[in-house]
Amino acid sequence: MASAESQTVIVLGIDPGLANTGYGVVARRGGRMLELDGGVIETHAGLAAERRLTQIHAAVDALMEEHRPDAVALEELYFGQNVRTAFAVGQARGVVLLAAGQHGVPCTGYTPQQVKGAVCGSGRAQKDQVARMVMVLLGLAEEPRPDHAADALAVALCHANCAPLAMALAGASG
Repeated sequence: MASAESQTVIVLGIDPGLANTGYGVVARRGGRMLELDGGVIETHAGLAAERRLTQIHAAVDALMEEHRPDAVALEELYFGQNVRTAFAVGQARGVVLLAAGQHGVPCTGYTPQQVKGAVCGSGRAQKDQVARMVMVLLGLAEEPRPDHAADALAVALCHANCAPLAMALAGASG
């Protein structure tokens, strides 16, 4: 029987957006975190929204097929954005949730402050601080680029670090 320390947990992190959806895949093996994949799903502004959302769904579905994650972690909407941007981000989140649901993979949302706090120790960290900490925590040779990919890796790290504690606390109170 494998111990909990040897178990590998794979998390797909998503920084949703209609134009650019960042993704990052991390594996937690024992106490180590490893980057498996990361990048950005780009859609062209000239396409109709339904075509753009179809592209995002197809790309996330392909990531789910390739990496078989145990969980999907998404950045929650940041309401400081304008309403039109918020709707577009919400639609992108929706197709990610749909893809995860089709694969039976649980999803958890994290606010930008939760992600920054988990990765940098401060919910007020700047984007460059987040990228530097992602690089350090994953042992990368350089900061992940572009920003959307770094943010998605940060969301995945947040979940990989927070989920075991949340499960332990839920079990202790149950």
